Parts: sequence; C-alpha cells; structure tokens
Amino acid sequence: MNEALDEGPFFHGTKAELRVGDHLTAGFRSNYLPEIVMNHVYFTALRDGAGLAAELAAGDGAPRVYVVEPTGEFENDPNVTDKKFPGNPTRSFRSREPLRIVGEVTDWTRQTPEALQMWRDRLAAIRLDDRAEIIN
Repeated sequence: MNEALDEGPFFHGTKAELRVGDHLTAGFRSNYLPEIVMNHVYFTALRDGAGLAAELAAGDGAPRVYVVEPTGEFENDPNVTDKKFPGNPTRSFRSREPLRIVGEVTDWTRQTPEALQMWRDRLAAIRLDDRAEIIN
C-alpha cells in the first residue's frame, strides 16, 4: 500500500524536544481540536508544511521539525486529501504505527507573525464551527 503514496523523506512538526531514536505515537490531543484524542500520528513530505505545524502546535517549547521514518503502514491524510484538496498536494499522511525520529532539520521556512496570526484565526474559526470535524 505505501509504495503508491510517497517515498519521503518525511517530516513531523512539534514543540516537543525529541532525540534520534525516539518514537512519536498516536493517542495525544489534536493541536487543532484539543478535545479530540488522535488515533493516528501525522506527518508530511513537505519540510515547510511540518514547520507550519510546529509553529501552530500546542505547548510552550520551541517549534521543531524532525525527520521521521514510519515504522508501519501509513495512508493519505483524509482530513486534507480530497476533502479539502484534490489528490494529496500537501503530501500529508497518517499512521496508527509509531514514527521513528531519525534527525532534526533547522532550515525550514519560518512564518511571519502576521501569517501565523492568520493561521491561528483560521483555526479558531474552525473550532467555532459546529460542523468542523477531524476524521480520526
């Protein structure tokens, strides 16, 4: 199944401080709808997409982008694939299996304060929309 998706490399953005060899696992609260505990761990093949996710992530730590390796099967993220964008132009994926940290990148594009505020406003609007849902 994974052969048809993407070959990577893959990235995950977070404010957690992790080390090479650590694993990211499902079972944590969504950064976008915190009342939801996620059944999957999400990642992307776009370094800057992971950077945006890191900057928007919950927590007080510094935003970080890690190079990750799926340890099992993964699929296109249905929250953006075909639901919001035809195909998978965001190269976003999810897995029920852990992701292994294999490195950290620091040369991702940071958002301007204005762009971050725009994204936060969009997320706040989603939270207020009773129809908002995350396919979990």
